[in-house]
Amino acid sequence: MPTYLIERNIPGAGGLGQDQLRDIALKSNKVVADLGVPYTWIRSYVAGDKIYCVHETDDVETIREHARCGGFPADLVVEVAAEIGPETADS
Repeated sequence: MPTYLIERNIPGAGGLGQDQLRDIALKSNKVVADLGVPYTWIRSYVAGDKIYCVHETDDVETIREHARCGGFPADLVVEVAAEIGPETADS
């Protein structure tokens, strides 16, 4: 299944509290459960005025449907072409 990186512009995202982040996670989990297609939310990172998410699903339109149903922006959605890390230098 393809992996996608999603950039969400949310002013003040870095200042969201645990309760607000929990509410976002609960909403996202509900939308994923209701989509009726294979979909995995891997992780999200909150930085400044953005939330960067890593999701797996079959196509970009499913990512956009998740965003619409959840009320989340999906300002940039790109398929991950490769993953690298420090260990990549050893191969």
